[in-house]
Amino acid sequence: MKKPLIADLSLLFVTIIWGSTFVLVQNAINFLEPFSFNSIRFLSAAIILVLCLVIVDKEQLKKLNAKLLLSGVFIGFWLFLGYATQTIGLLYTTSSKAGFITGLNVVLVPLFSMMLLKQLPTRNAVLGVLTATIGLFLLTMTDVTALNKGDGFVFICAISFALQIIYTGKFSNKYPTLLLTVIQITTVAILSIISSFLFEDWRKSFDPEILLSKDVLMALVITSMFATALAFLIQTNFQKYTSATRVALIFAMEPVFAAITGFYWANERLSYSALIGCFLIFAGMIFAELPTKKLSFLKKSKGFEDNIS
Repeated sequence: MKKPLIADLSLLFVTIIWGSTFVLVQNAINFLEPFSFNSIRFLSAAIILVLCLVIVDKEQLKKLNAKLLLSGVFIGFWLFLGYATQTIGLLYTTSSKAGFITGLNVVLVPLFSMMLLKQLPTRNAVLGVLTATIGLFLLTMTDVTALNKGDGFVFICAISFALQIIYTGKFSNKYPTLLLTVIQITTVAILSIISSFLFEDWRKSFDPEILLSKDVLMALVITSMFATALAFLIQTNFQKYTSATRVALIFAMEPVFAAITGFYWANERLSYSALIGCFLIFAGMIFAELPTKKLSFLKKSKGFEDNIS
């Protein structure tokens, strides 16, 4: 089996995991506050990855240098901001809405690539942005709760995840996969612990009655082992073997899986107009990544790279 196909299937597996954890996290943070939850989740994942590094390939440690460390911390910061705002957002909005709004990061990737990496958008990317924006309006403004602060937090999450995707692709070709992932996840753990001490009642993190409750324990085990340690190791490793277009299309399925799990596990329902909004967001994500010519009024100057691929 060729590496691109393996990469696509692996990233699809990751997408299923991520989309399926919205409800689990939402249930868990009813008992354990967001930063505290992420502290334990990412610290556990970091420990698992460090053990893997020492046991499987400790030779990677010899390649550790300042540039690698800064790159991992930089990616980790955006990942921390993404998960922090997403987890907080889930306190105020539904898992289905959070899933679709988070999915907007796929649309934001080509826009940020144009600004940061000088990679110009295609006509379909612009069409995708417009379509998804209309869909976001329908999704958030026709619900009973209308636009709430939870939706705003999750949109910040979408921006952060878009930057994490861009820079993961940039740095994954330069540095060892496992070591880069360890630094990234450890950064998230440290920032989450600091935030927990500053903004929450961190003592709940040491309360056995809370930690061993069914909702919290199940969420921590699944998210730390599968949705964090395994998922980000797979993303960092396989993003170099497939095109960004395929990665974006695969990640576009995350809100679909979130909506499915929200329907079956939490009995969540969306109005007809909100469903149309969901469809438009999904369509926008697809449009944004379909191959086409670049905009005629944004001709690529000499030395510019191709659009994300």
